Amino acid sequence: MALRPTHELHKRRFSRNLGVGLTLVAFIVIVFGLTVAKVTSNDFSLPQSVVEQN
Repeated sequence: MALRPTHELHKRRFSRNLGVGLTLVAFIVIVFGLTVAKVTSNDFSLPQSVVEQN
């Protein structure tokens, strides 16, 4: 029961999937970085309606 070599189509599909995956990871990192920058800035405050309830 020998293993067949990987078909060329699978190699191309893997490289495309890898590219899409890396793009998705980069997008998530950018969004996370912007969120951290927004929350850690000194001018971040809760909405007035939330402050009044407490």
